[in-house]
Amino acid sequence: MVDDYSVLGFETRAIHAGQQPDPRTGAVIVPIYQTSTYAQDGVGGTREGGYEYSRTANPTRTALEQALASLEGARHALAFASGMAASDAVLRTTLRPGDHLVLGNDAYGGTFRLIDKVLSLWGIEHTVANLANVDEVRAALRPETKLVWCETPTNPLLGIADIAALAGVAHDAGARLVVDNTFATPYLQTPLALGADIVVHSTTKYLGGHSDVVGGAVLTNEDDLREQLFYLRNAAGAVPGPFDAWLTLRGLKTLALRMERHSDNAELIVQTLAKHPKVSKIYYPGLPEHPGHEVAAKQMRRFGGMVSFRHADGEQAALELVSRTKLFILAESLGGIESLIEHPGRMTHASTAGSTLEVPEDLIRLSVGIEDGTDLVADLTAALG
Repeated sequence: MVDDYSVLGFETRAIHAGQQPDPRTGAVIVPIYQTSTYAQDGVGGTREGGYEYSRTANPTRTALEQALASLEGARHALAFASGMAASDAVLRTTLRPGDHLVLGNDAYGGTFRLIDKVLSLWGIEHTVANLANVDEVRAALRPETKLVWCETPTNPLLGIADIAALAGVAHDAGARLVVDNTFATPYLQTPLALGADIVVHSTTKYLGGHSDVVGGAVLTNEDDLREQLFYLRNAAGAVPGPFDAWLTLRGLKTLALRMERHSDNAELIVQTLAKHPKVSKIYYPGLPEHPGHEVAAKQMRRFGGMVSFRHADGEQAALELVSRTKLFILAESLGGIESLIEHPGRMTHASTAGSTLEVPEDLIRLSVGIEDGTDLVADLTAALG
């Protein structure tokens, strides 16, 4: 057993951190502890690990949390039943009625819905700002601001925010910076090292990586915040089951390999789209002309597997295109080994319609998978016509 995993490479930590062979049987893969409760040696006499009830803690979940913490460079990780459960826990732990947060103008539709439609009922206010513009964020802050909620890259327009700069602005105002790191993953970007206070993930996406599990995670270096999040998770019960934790842990083992292939294929797709007459605009931070390219190159290892573009012939043409691909599957979600295509305005971001976060009606979002890149290019080219 290694004493200090932090000195090891990412790929090694993804396979070994929190995942030692089972001491009882020698199993090299963490077992699925499919149990709801645990025997006690007398009242309150829990055995090794202190497990008493699986809503509170489970050994498979513990292994996942230790691995996630290692990859993000965090002291603490907590796994949740979904990415939205993770986000909800952060918001309810850090905000009270009368508080305020700043939200990016290109946020995931589910996050916007939670903040705008649910938390607003409890007296929590928000201001939408372009997080790529630090001055605009500074102007949006109020004395009662407690959070700046950031996605980078954003969903679905692949906007880039300077994490270190935002952390400075938030901290000067006495607020925390939360970074949704779902698109980048800890392989491409580690926000805590750049000054963020909290990282959230939908582990459903790249971390699980196989479109077969739903989950979320929160990571932080703050001891008190970890205790508050742990208490809320136990009280509210939004926990992943042991098999969900095991599937996510399995996905982590190949994260580095997959992110390299996702990025390779995305770059190949972008090269094709850039030459196509029916593509009016491409959103990808790897393009030198992308307004956030320099910041992305500074804080990311590579530019990821998500690509969005606008169809030059409008919304109807975009809707027809997403129905014509053969390898790109028309479906919501992202980050799996298979390539997906969707129309954000009618699908994942329908909740933003009529708001300042409304997405272009001719927008198409690609989650580029790990198939043969030339096959993906041919499929997309044929669908574009």
